[in-house]
Parts: sequence; C-alpha cells; structure tokens
Amino acid sequence: MYELRDYQKQAVDSAVRFFANPVKRNGVIVLPTGAGKSLVIANIAIQLNAPVLVFQPSKEILEQNYEKLCSYGVMGVGIYSASFGRKDVQRITFATIGSVKNHKDYFRRFQYVIIDECHFVNAEAGMYKDFIDTIQCKVLGLTATPYRLYSTRFYGSMLRFITRTKPRIFDELLYHVQVKTLCDRGYLSPLNYYQMNVVDTSRLKVNSTGADFTDASVRRLYREIKFNDSLENIIQRLLVAGRTSILVFTRFIEEAEYIARACGSNAAVVSSDTAKKDREAILSLFKQKKINVVANVGVLTTGFDFPQLDTIVVARPTMSLALWYQMVGRAIRPYPGKLGWIVDLCGNYRRFGRVDDLTLKQTRPGIWAVFSGNRQLTNVFFNK
Repeated sequence: MYELRDYQKQAVDSAVRFFANPVKRNGVIVLPTGAGKSLVIANIAIQLNAPVLVFQPSKEILEQNYEKLCSYGVMGVGIYSASFGRKDVQRITFATIGSVKNHKDYFRRFQYVIIDECHFVNAEAGMYKDFIDTIQCKVLGLTATPYRLYSTRFYGSMLRFITRTKPRIFDELLYHVQVKTLCDRGYLSPLNYYQMNVVDTSRLKVNSTGADFTDASVRRLYREIKFNDSLENIIQRLLVAGRTSILVFTRFIEEAEYIARACGSNAAVVSSDTAKKDREAILSLFKQKKINVVANVGVLTTGFDFPQLDTIVVARPTMSLALWYQMVGRAIRPYPGKLGWIVDLCGNYRRFGRVDDLTLKQTRPGIWAVFSGNRQLTNVFFNK
C-alpha cells in the first residue's frame, strides 16, 4: 500500500463523502500536475462499496492509473477500451469514453463515475454528456485545469471556471490544493522562468473565435524575424549551459524538424504523426539521456511523466492558459537536486505568469475563479 500525503487523503475523504451524499449533484476536485492524481483515484475507487466507472482521456493515462490500482492487490478491476483490446466490466472498470459511447447499457448498474482530466467534458454536447444523461449517474471530475474556453461573436472569449459554465456538468468544487503549497512543501520542483522576447504577439492576429492566434499570422511573423535561427541559438546555449533534457514545444512541424537537423543525432522530433513504436523509442532514448533534445508538435502536454526533465522551451505563442500550464507542468515533477528551467520565447510568461502563482480563489460563496497574483483569469473576457 502507498502512504497517502495529507492533501491526498483529504481529497479522497472529500470524494467518499460526496458519493455517500444522496443529493444528486456532480463535483470536481482540483489537483495540480504532479500531485499524485492516480493515487487519489485508486483510493477513491477502493473505498466505494458500489460499481465505479473510471474514465481516462487516453490509453497511456488509463494504463498508468489501472496499474496503480492493481498494485494495491485489489481484485475485481477491469478495462473497457478498444485500444487495449479488452472489454472487461468489473466492479471497478477503467474505460475510455470512445469505447463506451455505443455500449451504454452495459453500465446502467454503475452508480458512480469518475472522470479524469474532466476539463475535456463538454457540458453542451458530446460523448460524455450523452453518457451522463443516459445513465443518470453521480459524477466526480478531477483536473489540474478547471476551466473551459467560451467564445462569443461580439464580446470575444473567456475561460469559464468548470462550475460556472452554462449549461454545466459539475456543480461544486469539493476540494483543491494550490500549486504553491505543494512547491513550498517540496512535493513539486522549483522552477526558474526566462523570458527571451523573440516573438512580439502584438503583431499577431487573433482567430475568429477570439481564442488564439491564427496560423497564418504566426507563420508570417516567424519568417520575418527568422524565428528558427533564434530558436536554434537558444537551444545550443542551453546545451552549453549543461541542460541535459530539453523538451521543446513548437507550433508547426517545420520548427521541430529544423531543430532536429541543427542538433543532429542529439535531437529528435515527436508529433501526432509519429508512429507509436517510434515515439516510445525516442522517449526512451530521451529518458536515458542518449539524446538531449526532443522537439514536439501537439503532443506530450499530458501523460508524459519524466521527473528528471529539467528544461522546457516554449517556442509557440498561445492564448490558452491550459496549454501554458500543461507545457510548464512537464517540468514540475520533483527529482533530487533538480531546478527546472522554463524558457519562453513567445510572450506567454508575460500573459499568464508563473504556474506556482496560479491560485483558486472564492470570489463569493461557492463561486470560484483562477487568479495569477491579483489578476483574474477565468470568467473575464480577454484580448490579445
């Protein structure tokens, strides 16, 4: 058995009380990246004396959480996922929503549902909403980023806290712990942030939803400022400075491939087009320090667990707080003697601030928002 930290035990206790309450409301628990969400999910599932369905957003995270629960020696645990080639319904069943959506009748006896990475749940439509409406189960969500993008034609875009969307799936915040609290207690790695100011986002255009920058304007500015040359120079300087594991987030495949060519055998590219076996081989070499640079496009923002990772290069501008948090969060897992570096080339640090400065605050009884310092980031319209 694993010894739970105090905040993990508090999260588990709040979930068990929530499921025991007969009132039909759905709740959410907010735990930072690296807080041990898989342990919390495992302990909640063990303590529930009824069938529980645990949804995972990907095969990789499903496997991680399933193995964590099995390591307790718990019996009656199944997997219902086409990507695993298994459709085994047990008292505790780990599943992906895509595999369950056409077989909802198999799960009508499940009173309790846990949704990992619940910020993916669309309260207006989609597979999760259809499943919840059909089964009429009680739902607990867990996430590190408790907000969703909301856009209007006339007023622009905002991030809405997950319990303040209209309509909503989740009604109340059951428990949370701040990122800074875990950093101060040594449960998360300290991070140094470096602003390079290579990309001036005031020269970019915002897309029609008001939610992010257009690809065309980013590509145009990259060409004008010779962005690839600056990116290569910064990575070479990081290698000279002794950084041994550098994960680069790029917007387009062109930058990633440019870096791979420039660094030669010391670098590799990972994207959504990379075959699974090739991706696993590249990440294995990266974790063994046989290559020092991985440039990735649109992947590795969630589910990539590498505590020794010491450097993140954010080589893409974004208006998404969730994406910024997930990119930075790859380096926040602790490792002895580690001081993580976050190198931002694109004005994201100026927009969002430090991840450990992001806090959940109650602005009115039962009304929560995310702040960066004193600046409110959720439920306020934002602009470029």
